[in-house]
Amino acid sequence: MDPEFFPIDFKGALNEEQYRAVTAQDGPSLVLAGAGSGKTRTLTYRVAYLLHSGVQPHEILLLTFTNKAAKEMLERVEDLTSIPKHKLWGGTFHSIGQRILRLHGEAIGLKRHYNIIDESEAEDLLKNSIQAVDPKFIKTKDNPKAKVIANMISYARNTQTEVATVAEDRYPLITGIGAKITEFYQHYKESKLKQQVTDYDDLLELLLKLFRENPDIATIYQDRFKHILVDEFQDTNRLQSDIVDAIAIHHQVMAVGDDAQCIYTWRGANHENIMGFSERHPDTIVHKIETNYRSTPEILNFANAILNAQPSGMHFSKELKAIKPSGQLPYFVPLMDGPNQAQFLLKRIHGLLEEGYQYSDMAILYRAHYQSMDIQMELSRQNIDYQITSGVRFFEQAHIKDLVSQIRFASNPADVSAFKRFTCLLPKVGPKTAEKLHSLCHMHAEKNNLNFCDALKSETIFKKVPKFAQEEWESLTATLVELTQALEDKTPEAIVELAVEGWYSTFIREIYPNWHEREEDLVSLIGFAARYDTLEELLAQLVLLSSELSNRSENDSKHCLRLTTVHQAKGLEFPIVFIIGLADGLFPLKRTIDEGDLEEARRLFYVAATRAQEELYLCYPMLNSLGHNIMRMNPSRFVQEIDPSLFQTLKIAPNHHNRLNHRW
Repeated sequence: MDPEFFPIDFKGALNEEQYRAVTAQDGPSLVLAGAGSGKTRTLTYRVAYLLHSGVQPHEILLLTFTNKAAKEMLERVEDLTSIPKHKLWGGTFHSIGQRILRLHGEAIGLKRHYNIIDESEAEDLLKNSIQAVDPKFIKTKDNPKAKVIANMISYARNTQTEVATVAEDRYPLITGIGAKITEFYQHYKESKLKQQVTDYDDLLELLLKLFRENPDIATIYQDRFKHILVDEFQDTNRLQSDIVDAIAIHHQVMAVGDDAQCIYTWRGANHENIMGFSERHPDTIVHKIETNYRSTPEILNFANAILNAQPSGMHFSKELKAIKPSGQLPYFVPLMDGPNQAQFLLKRIHGLLEEGYQYSDMAILYRAHYQSMDIQMELSRQNIDYQITSGVRFFEQAHIKDLVSQIRFASNPADVSAFKRFTCLLPKVGPKTAEKLHSLCHMHAEKNNLNFCDALKSETIFKKVPKFAQEEWESLTATLVELTQALEDKTPEAIVELAVEGWYSTFIREIYPNWHEREEDLVSLIGFAARYDTLEELLAQLVLLSSELSNRSENDSKHCLRLTTVHQAKGLEFPIVFIIGLADGLFPLKRTIDEGDLEEARRLFYVAATRAQEELYLCYPMLNSLGHNIMRMNPSRFVQEIDPSLFQTLKIAPNHHNRLNHRW
């Protein structure tokens, strides 16, 4: 290919660090691209450079984590080189997997016209397998349901771990769980092959199986791809890393990523993949790209200090260097509690608006969704529209509404909508069955002069409950009776606590893979309830908050204030960033401290800090009312590790009406 058709000034378009990586000699390369350092630009220009050097388009394999990333990179390569993007093999691991399986899948029993099923279809198929192997399993209380089992199987496959090991680790108290889940998985695999369908994970797992069992097919791709490039290498799981190693036997591979931004190990990402890259690919040249175009020197000094606190030997050393001019030191803001934190944020946001910033210039980041509850309430009170990147608004979440519906019903048994909300969660109970049960119970209660919830527990009603729901029904109605009795003399806080600890606490563990997070949300409602004197006030507020639906268009949402977990903020940047809940037990979370798994949490803090371009606020609530106890909190250990000269502390009076004696 003649370079004169697409002349590119690589030296002029790239900084020195990027240029060295882009023009690297053949052989294995590990490009450590720090936050805001132009990773995508480096990868894009590397592809262009290879084409410019005479490598044919079909000899390059570009692996990314999202279709959007692949599309953007390939379009940019086309703009730079005039070579049509379809000539390159670029895309997600899954899209490349299905492409190769279409061509060679018959070698492992997969016909060319196999279908790919989506997540819900895969769950239904797994449910059928569970039913076929052991019809009683899902009906037995305390056993995980199909969605949770699907999550365990997927995690095992992506981490290349035995399914039994994952099941026994997550459910140590259920005898024989490992063998049972393995049986379900085996039946599920056979069903898919029989129906000639694949699930999402098959596209990777079967690709690796194809290569390992058919060396002749593997050789085609090992010889074809003269250069393999992998984006976001720190996010690869064991299965993806094994696929890369299976193709890259000639070690012509460039892995681009940042070990300091490996924050997804909970869903299978393996930090060791990037740390051990040089061992798997001898003579690897490491290129560090440390020039940061995003943040001020003060923010980068703070971020570098976070990395310097990592234990030696568990990370690559790197130091982000700023291009931007000097700005403000990050602000460390001790505040009385969650509501006081929310009041400070709103006051500061108004000040920033007066300085000329827009809502869309600001983001509020947190470790867990429930930590944003007070801020969402304050924003609602002030009628400020906001966008939640990390899911739906707090009070609109299904598990919050499920729990509130039980309290609503206990306080007013005539509330059929509330009754249907939680009753339809039971197996084989739909809206019509729920309405029928409510009507029967109403008649039975009147006829026998019974309290409605006591009537629910009666033998007469129990017989009308679908057989598969009867075990759950007993636990549910016991909780409803407890709630009804508590209405007489308990505080709203105590009533909510009863609901949180009742039937629903067991239900979410069986139904949701992420029950830990949902449980934290529910427990946070106990502290929220303590702010109200009567249950009527509490329920009125909860219903109003959960019914707030924004009518903004997609375009309008771009101009909103952004609220998001740190995980969802990765890859984004904002002039102003507020990190909230920076107390031990909140960030890092208590369970992270208890499990001693602090390194990923520290990397998460680094990701949060490096989202900020101009100003960074580190908010520390000194008191926490999560649950019914008010606890004194210590500042996050991740802040305490940092030299105090790298940030400035703001003293904010607890009364939000007091004037803040700073530049705003």
